[in-house]
Amino acid sequence: MTDANALIRVEHLKKAFGEKIVLNDISEDIRAGEKVVILGPSGSGKSTFLRCLNLLEVPTAGRIFFDGTEITDPGVDINTIRQHMGMVFQHFNLFPNMTVRKNITLAPIRTGRMNAEEANEKADELLKRVGLMEKAEAYPSSLSGGQKQRIAIIRALAMNPKMMLFDEPTSALDPEMVGEVLDLMKALADDGMTMAVVTHEIGFAREVGTRVLFIDEGKVVEENTPELFFSNPKSARAQDFLSKVL
Repeated sequence: MTDANALIRVEHLKKAFGEKIVLNDISEDIRAGEKVVILGPSGSGKSTFLRCLNLLEVPTAGRIFFDGTEITDPGVDINTIRQHMGMVFQHFNLFPNMTVRKNITLAPIRTGRMNAEEANEKADELLKRVGLMEKAEAYPSSLSGGQKQRIAIIRALAMNPKMMLFDEPTSALDPEMVGEVLDLMKALADDGMTMAVVTHEIGFAREVGTRVLFIDEGKVVEENTPELFFSNPKSARAQDFLSKVL
């Protein structure tokens, strides 16, 4: 399904690593305000699909548009595009030699989006929002996993992105820390943030998702609203998957 007005439009996306085809002819769109949850078994291509959306993985074939610009065009400055697409990784990817505040302010200052005073104000605003203002001058090594991931999320938010990409943001966390990260993601969703989320958190998918993409063997096998996907999956592959995770 493609939509010319989508914030992200993917046309016939293919990704191969050598002989192995990881994504096979995916065409999809994500409209502004949607919360698209990407589910599927391990090794199905979910994270590769997400990483193609901001060219962290360069597609083998196909075209990707973001906010009307074809980002797969070699002439496009992808770093400028990425300023509008926040990315949150499984393993936080905070800079260990920088304080929490510096982690948050680095990109807005370096890209010229804000001066130092503006960036520090934004950092304080975001730290207060997630209840971690007292950690502003701490280093990542002193934080819990849940705190690190919340900092990683607000670091992405400091750039005022149009969209957020989450690649299994809770899978590296201890179970008791998962909730605090999901609560922040739910709050972002409530604020209207456009999101694409690769996750195994079925509860989050049900509660927050506006659409589920179920990927298996590099193809979107099924897509639907969470309500219909979980209550009445159409494909045998989705039925089998859900029988093991629900």
